[in-house]
Amino acid sequence: MQIMPPERVGCPIIVGGGLAGLMTALRLAPRPVILLAKVPLSEGAASAWAQGGIAAAVGEDDRPALHAADTLAAGDGLSDPAVASRIAMAAPAAIIELERHGVVFDRDPAGRLALGLEAAHARRRIVHVAGDGTGAAIMRALVAAVQATPSITVIEGLEARRLLVDDRGIAGVLAAGPSDACLLPSRRVVLATGGLGGLYAHTTNPLGAIGQGLALAARAGAALADMEFVQFHPTALDVGLDPMPLVSEAVRGEGAILVDETGARFMAGPGIGRGRGELEPRDVVSRAVAAHIAAGHRIFLDARPALGADFARHFPGIAARCRAAGIDPVRQTIPVRPAVHYHMGGIAVDAEGRSTIEGLWACGEVAASGLHGANRLASNSLLEAVVMAGAVADSIAGTEPAPLPAARPVALPPAPDVKALRGPISERLGVVRDRAGLERAVDHLQPLAFKDGGAADPALVALMIATAALAREESRGGHWRADFPQASPAWVRRLVQRVHDTGPRLVCRAMPLATVPQPLVAGA
Repeated sequence: MQIMPPERVGCPIIVGGGLAGLMTALRLAPRPVILLAKVPLSEGAASAWAQGGIAAAVGEDDRPALHAADTLAAGDGLSDPAVASRIAMAAPAAIIELERHGVVFDRDPAGRLALGLEAAHARRRIVHVAGDGTGAAIMRALVAAVQATPSITVIEGLEARRLLVDDRGIAGVLAAGPSDACLLPSRRVVLATGGLGGLYAHTTNPLGAIGQGLALAARAGAALADMEFVQFHPTALDVGLDPMPLVSEAVRGEGAILVDETGARFMAGPGIGRGRGELEPRDVVSRAVAAHIAAGHRIFLDARPALGADFARHFPGIAARCRAAGIDPVRQTIPVRPAVHYHMGGIAVDAEGRSTIEGLWACGEVAASGLHGANRLASNSLLEAVVMAGAVADSIAGTEPAPLPAARPVALPPAPDVKALRGPISERLGVVRDRAGLERAVDHLQPLAFKDGGAADPALVALMIATAALAREESRGGHWRADFPQASPAWVRRLVQRVHDTGPRLVCRAMPLATVPQPLVAGA
């Protein structure tokens, strides 16, 4: 087992090479940091796949209070108002910061930021690059900025397998590459590992996004929150690819409609949402699409009347993906279906991104900051990553770490393997859930999560989703119970989980909405 060279020992370690990880590293400069990336920085991060853009109240008819109000409405009663307000207020500055790092956002002929509309937003406030190429453009700029920053040591090809913990809190990271393991001592670790869509058979996420950061935190003893809330994007391109290309919500924002194989529009009917048709929040649209599929239909997105020959100009990336699949969106409808797109839950953190373990921070999709509640508002994810990366960096800069522990041998767990779990997870933890399916999921996942093997870490993450979904006897946001189809005032609470100290089981308890467990030294 390799030990890190002395000059790197004790530096803050950032695990994850997506937007949240890169921004945290840049904000910490010129302080030395280590950035661990399982794959090269230009590959594998879900941030690069983001099509819609970044939500920011920068229009003349907009203001942060309206953005925060839309965030709270989409969060279906479980977003923290203080968090929503703080991040909405920080959004305009986040756009300026990204521009300083070389991101060139689209502008109108007058030089103003070009603003798109997405579902559940009351104003046009989606700032974008090259139409639907926002994520890729941001990542190109930030990767270049990181590579040009001497204080950031990037180590590619290393996968974090365990967090080391002692009686003072975080003690380091155990990672593995293609041929060897590596022990990285540190009292300051940031998890920025992204989401968990790869656990599911239908996902728009990179297949490597299997919730490994969640498993790392849980096995270290950290609290996780809101795990039951999984967002399904209603319009993934349904052409047999894995992962599934995304057809951005912005296409519906420009007027595209959902139809079935008969050409009938079904989102405009009575009893679906609040009369906003295809621009209902994602959970509403996803359930309507899933129900129509379950009734034997195929679903298509029809952009011909709204965009016609202008489709490729507005959405060049989506047009290219459609053409690669033999579909011409100018003349044909686009086959779509729901797929896992984002996870609202994650490592419970406070306003500084601190977890319940001393020395462990989290930001981006892996964290549960209280912003998204039960359902993420479109294009708030990149915004949260930028804003919370700054909060995490400021917190780390103001922290005096404890002395490093002596190096000790640690057993290396096997690489996580999710292949055998994707089908059962999709079947039982999908768009619509019920007690029988959730109980089967728990029975299946429990023994796998707490024994050796490649399935253990993915099974633990899925078990936490299933446990929380079984406990929450209501339907709200991204969590929908067929046997409890209504939201309940009694469930305006967060479910917080952790691995029990003394045995192979989870502890799950409901907590008041604005309560985040306070950081604790391990074992306290």
